Amino acid sequence: MPARRYTGPVPAPRLPTVTLMQPTLVPRPFHREGLVYEEKVDGYRMVAHKDGAAVKLVSRQGIDHTRRYPDIVAAIRALEVPTLILDGEIAIFDHRLFSRFEWLRHRQPPDVATPPLFMAFDCLYHRGQDLRARPLTTRRNVLEDVLDDQDLVLPVRRLADNGLKAWQQVIERGYEGMVAKDPASPYVGGRTLKWLKVKQPRYREGARGWEPSQKS
Repeated sequence: MPARRYTGPVPAPRLPTVTLMQPTLVPRPFHREGLVYEEKVDGYRMVAHKDGAAVKLVSRQGIDHTRRYPDIVAAIRALEVPTLILDGEIAIFDHRLFSRFEWLRHRQPPDVATPPLFMAFDCLYHRGQDLRARPLTTRRNVLEDVLDDQDLVLPVRRLADNGLKAWQQVIERGYEGMVAKDPASPYVGGRTLKWLKVKQPRYREGARGWEPSQKS
């Protein structure tokens, strides 16, 4: 008896597993021709997965935070793409638009603040296509297109093209630091020299992320 051919729906492919790309800390600001410079947000590193109506937020340690940020989840679910993976930070900003890591730990921030926002700096998967082998420039263009005119899910702010001028913006605006990136680089998991981060002296890297230094 011949085998019966299956004619039902084809299961959708699962989204790929992501190993985070980690910038290398350097001791002082610099300029290198051809790099792009972004604000380093003071928040929780998070990867957002969207597969149809199913949305998941996963931390750098692999912890599921989906239930903790229902408004961000709803905003990602509403994006008009069937599948998506975004790398970014969840952060709260004060009235000066400074990100405030410590406020993420409190239900009621002590001052005027935004709600928690997902600040995306990379798009790894889009409409069934794995983008990690493509250059950062391509991934950033897709990111900005997907997040056009959004309120709770936004692209991380780009700084000046010159690294030293970008650092001056960091100082003037009170940002945590900056990340310099090679626009031709693919997204490769693990520590990399293709992304270089510089932080203000008043910040240190603690067990739970970037925290204000006790010496400041």
